[in-house]
Formats: sequence, structure tokens, C-alpha cells
Amino acid sequence: MRAVTLIIDKRREISIKYKKLLENEDNIVIIARDSISALKFIQDNEPDLIIISDSIDNDLSEYCQKIRGLTYNMRPIIVATSKSSDVEDRLNVLESGADDFMSEPVNPQEFVMRLKVHLRREFESNLDEKKLLPNRNYTLRAIKRTLTKQEPWACLYISIDNIKSYTEAYSELASDKLLQTFCAIGVSALSKNDYFGSLGNNKFLIITDQLKAEKIGSFLVNAFDGILPKFYSAEDFNRGYVITNSDETVGFRSNFVRLSIGIVTNEFEPYSKPSALIPALEEMCDMARLNSKSNYLAERAKLSAQDSIINSGFNNTIAIFEKDEAMQILLKTVLEFQGYEIFQISTKNDIESITTIPAVVIIDAGDNSELDGLEFCKNLRANNMYNNVKIIITTNIHNKEMVLDTGADIYIPKPYDLPYLVNVVRKFIKEINK
Repeated sequence: MRAVTLIIDKRREISIKYKKLLENEDNIVIIARDSISALKFIQDNEPDLIIISDSIDNDLSEYCQKIRGLTYNMRPIIVATSKSSDVEDRLNVLESGADDFMSEPVNPQEFVMRLKVHLRREFESNLDEKKLLPNRNYTLRAIKRTLTKQEPWACLYISIDNIKSYTEAYSELASDKLLQTFCAIGVSALSKNDYFGSLGNNKFLIITDQLKAEKIGSFLVNAFDGILPKFYSAEDFNRGYVITNSDETVGFRSNFVRLSIGIVTNEFEPYSKPSALIPALEEMCDMARLNSKSNYLAERAKLSAQDSIINSGFNNTIAIFEKDEAMQILLKTVLEFQGYEIFQISTKNDIESITTIPAVVIIDAGDNSELDGLEFCKNLRANNMYNNVKIIITTNIHNKEMVLDTGADIYIPKPYDLPYLVNVVRKFIKEINK
């Protein structure tokens, strides 16, 4: 992202001279002739650097204080220029919020170099050290500037899903390496005029033009999936999922990491605030996530994020397939006490009679002689209607891989601690409804 510098100076000749010295392909320079228009520009564009001359009608120290009060959440660099070389004037201005004070006339080379140093330090202070990308605050600033332009633009909201389970299985160091590799792929896909920044640990944003957006999304998905085998053991990759253990007995089925990318442009809706754009991006990303593999989805005229997504309400429905009648009653009682809606299933076909697709299904797999619970789980996973349902299998069979191969999300051996199962249900309900 190009830096933005605001010069607040009534003097026409000198302000134009400063602009010519500072403006280049990495720095956009804007001149404001009065303090009121300058404050509006600061609010709308959040400049990186503000140069204030004592030629303005306001007192320089008071005006620096006013800017600092206005920009407490973005912290631009403020450099004051003055004909005064008095030490007391310098101290007053610096104490009022300025980062630097330069007496005029200025040496052109020193002027340019000192401001370059300020901009470099400001950029480095907003850099995510792990990913070597601009951090969330800087990215939000980039969004705000983009929305003020009248030019066509496109934003790609990128989520690396399942990163938490990958970290648990392979360590934080391996997770950092995966994120850094993705960042390198992203940088390689972009041109100098594109923006690539972080919105969180596993969330990213790219700002580009409308013509390139889908090509970038397609490239990122294919390139990321192409390098994925290098980040998993051969055993896990051939199995198709990772088994993560909360203890020596319980095993979670963890899917591989994947990319979900939502693309929004200003072609269909003229977004004016980040608070409107970001939810639209998140909704498009959620729609892309409906695919079980890495995927991108671009906003279309018929897929306006505002109108196309139906809020389905909170799903707290749980179906229980448990052959032990006493255990079934106990589970039903305990989970209803937690506020969940419970359906008891006696046969595998009973689930079709439930009007709401359950968020969680608890299945008793049976013992070694009768494995109809595992067959039930396989059939559920084969039905696209139940793709997003969380399945808990409880069993006397002590073979995690065999159980998880059926498509279960977690294997809990019997006998189990009931409060632990309730916590797992709570976690899954939260994931389904996020």
C-alpha cells in the first residue's frame, strides 16, 4: 500500500515544493490549505504522515493536540515545520504530540531523508513479525482508504481453516511455517499496486482490481493445495485426516487445513464503511467454506452477500442413537438440562423423521460383534444433507482409526466421563452456530 502524506500549509509555493520532494510511487502527497479541510481528510483517509506548518491560523501546539485527540486509534506521524528556531517552541510542539520539529528553511536532502525514516519506522511498527505482512490495524486503514476511492476494486477475504487442530497435532512451529509459506505464495501472486495484509492469526485480506480477483483466488487455492502434502506426515495424508488426542483414549478426527476465500467488489454495492464491507466479506467466505476442500467464491449480482444468505437461527438439536436404554435416558436428561433439544433414535431410519437436521449426533457404535453404529455413521456422512453435522461415536471398540474412518468427528471409548461428553457437545454446538 502506498503511504499517504498530508501537508497542512497555507503557503502555495513552499507546500508545492514539499510535495514535489516527497511524492513518488510509494507515497501519495495531498495538500490542505486550511485546518478544517485537513481534519476531514485525516478522518476519511488516516494518513501515515502529517506535515504541519506554522503558517496555519491555529496555534501549532494546540493543533497538534487536536490531531492527536482525533487519531488516537491510528497514530500518524506528525512533523511540525516552523520559521522559529527557539528551543521553547520546539519543546512545546513536541510535548503537544508532534514526533519531529524542523526549522525552516529546511535542507531538501535532510527533509526527504528524515521523513523517509519516519515512514519506514511507522510501517515496521505495523508489521506482523511472524508473517511479515501489515497487521490488522494497518489493513483496516487500507480498507478505509480503498473505500474513499471512486475506482473499481476487489477485496479477497482469506481464511486458513482448521489451523488450530493442525497446531495441536504438529506444534506451533510447524503452524507458523505453514502460515509463512502461504504468505510467500500470496506475495508471489500480486503486483506492486495490490495490497496484502493480515486480519488475524489465520485471516488475510488482499485488495486488487476487479479483473484479477478471481484469478488470484484460483491461484491461491491451487497453489496452497499443491504444497499441502509437505506439511503432513505420509501416514496422515494417506489416511485423509489427522487424529488429535485430548488424552490417551479419546481421539478427534481433524480435517486438513484448507483455504476459504470470499471475494467482494464495488461493482454491485458502493460500500462506504469497513463496518459494512467486512461482514459482507465474511459471509462470502462462509459460503465458500461450504465446500469440503479449499475454495473461493466471488460475489455475483444474484449472490449479493446481503440478500443471498439466510440466517437459519441457532441450532441446538441433538440426536442420540444409544442401544443401552438406561444410558440413553441418562444422556437425554443431562443434555436437556443443558438446554438442548434432544431426539432419541431407536433405528437408523428414525433420523429422517427429525424435521430439523441436528447439529450433533451421538452414536453408540456397538461392540465387535455388532457394528451397526459404525455403518450408521458411514451412511450419514454419505448423505450431503449431513455434511456439516458433528458426529460423536462412543464405543467399547478400542480402535480410534477404524472408528474415525467412518467419518466421526470424535471417538470416545466407554466407559466415559459424562461431563467430558457434555463439554464436547458444547464445543461442537458452538462451532456449528458460529
